[in-house]
Amino acid sequence: MNDRIREKLKDKKRIVIKIGSSSLAHKDTGKLDLIKLEILVRELSDLRNQGKDVVLVSSGAIMVGQHALNLSERPDNLNAKQACASIGQARLMMIYQKLFSEYNQMCGQILMTKNTMLDNLNRFNARNTFNELLHFGVIPIVNENDTIATYEIDSMSVFGDNDRLSAVVAALIEADLLILLSDIDGFYTDDPHRNPEARFIPYIEDLDDDLMAMGKSTTGSSAGSGGMSTKLSAARIATAAGADMVIASGDDFHVIHKLIRGENIGTIFKQDKKDMFYLLDYLEKVI
Repeated sequence: MNDRIREKLKDKKRIVIKIGSSSLAHKDTGKLDLIKLEILVRELSDLRNQGKDVVLVSSGAIMVGQHALNLSERPDNLNAKQACASIGQARLMMIYQKLFSEYNQMCGQILMTKNTMLDNLNRFNARNTFNELLHFGVIPIVNENDTIATYEIDSMSVFGDNDRLSAVVAALIEADLLILLSDIDGFYTDDPHRNPEARFIPYIEDLDDDLMAMGKSTTGSSAGSGGMSTKLSAARIATAAGADMVIASGDDFHVIHKLIRGENIGTIFKQDKKDMFYLLDYLEKVI
């Protein structure tokens, strides 16, 4: 079953890819890894050249703003975080636009809060915007609206380092594939950073309560805020919306075309489409 599902990934037409902060930064300095960013842009541009719709959910605004302001550490003060997000988001988009233009691709920015999905009118308008951008061949770049929505960055992101946000986007635009690239190469029975005996699971068909409970105690890296719990929550949202989901390592962004080719990388969660009432009820509980 695992191999058959992976073979079908090449046929996916609308793909959401989420990149965590830790995957965008140099580990020693915390500053943007521009070589990795260029590889990411080339991979996404090639997906567009294959005729696929592509949406990028990118973290990193606060991190970029922090270094632009020459702050040695990520600020604890909420107002300072918002200021960093404002500066960093603009700089990050400038870099993305420059890199995408080198491959003759156009990108656009969409900033979201939890009300984008939970409010009926906001959800309708956001879906129309995404669809129009994709119709024009634009690659939407999505992040949380950290500069004004304080609950998004107070202590921990409501979406969990954009894990849940990317799943919300996948549900909103009816994507058929969500790829989460992070500091872990798939789903394990325990945190592999702390437990060397944690067992890797390559394929998950049923997100039952026992499986969801496995993610409760794991945490993310110092650069990001999303642990395995938010990734499992994202899997429940995305699969219920009718999208397969893959968790894979963001160490090398060449993994994107390898996944699309069907290589046995990461953990794949099989779609299990539910109705919109189920989805909205679950979203209200988790975001």
